[in-house]
Amino acid sequence: MRLKAMAMQRFASRFCQAAALGFCLLANPVQAGLFDDDEARKAILDLRQKLEQSVDAQRARQSELNAQVLEQIGQIKRSLLDLNSQLEMLRSDNAKLRGQNETLSRDVADLQRKQKDVLQGVDERVRKLEPQKVTVDGKEFLADAEEKRLYEEAMAPMRKGEFAAAASGLAAFQRRYPGSGYNDSVLFWLGNAQYGKREFKEAIASFRNLVSNTPDHPRAAEALLSVVNCQIELKDNKAAKRTVDELVKAYPASEAAQAGKERAILLK
Repeated sequence: MRLKAMAMQRFASRFCQAAALGFCLLANPVQAGLFDDDEARKAILDLRQKLEQSVDAQRARQSELNAQVLEQIGQIKRSLLDLNSQLEMLRSDNAKLRGQNETLSRDVADLQRKQKDVLQGVDERVRKLEPQKVTVDGKEFLADAEEKRLYEEAMAPMRKGEFAAAASGLAAFQRRYPGSGYNDSVLFWLGNAQYGKREFKEAIASFRNLVSNTPDHPRAAEALLSVVNCQIELKDNKAAKRTVDELVKAYPASEAAQAGKERAILLK
């Protein structure tokens, strides 16, 4: 029993030693593992810190880039606004220029039209001042505008049978234009106006002047017949007969000569 107890005691002692030794062997790996976890944790923390720093840096950079982009966008917007403003100003200026061009075009057209009117007016005045070719009783001559106008004014009352006004106008024309190509016609119609006024002697003088100045005048034979009529009105039959003989001798083929012969018969 004692041996068995001693054997058990030795076994227990060896077991304890072995357990202590195993415990020591097991204790060392645990401490190594704990040490390895701290290193890993520290590495992870360092990595996390670096990652967070990188993220922060990226965020800062992104924020900076965003700010730059926003600034560029703002500049672009301002540039676009300035460009739009300039375009509006250009449109406004172009509109003003178009309006000014239209106004200038109208002004130029008005000036051209006025110039044309002025030139036409000048041409008309020049034409009026220039002598014009006129034909009266088969006679062609040159007369200025005022001369022609005054002749027409003097003849107007004659056409209406207003003998006094006609005689006054024709006599005034004679005084103003003594060498006019109208004078033969003026003498004939002045004699008729005086006859209408019963100024027979004055009428005879006018008709005689016509025959003396232009015996080949188309109205010369008629003027002599008018002299006969005036002499008959003055009861000067002898003079009337002599004038009929003169008329028949000078213008035998004329109608006036035939009419004069008929009057001469009545004078017997």
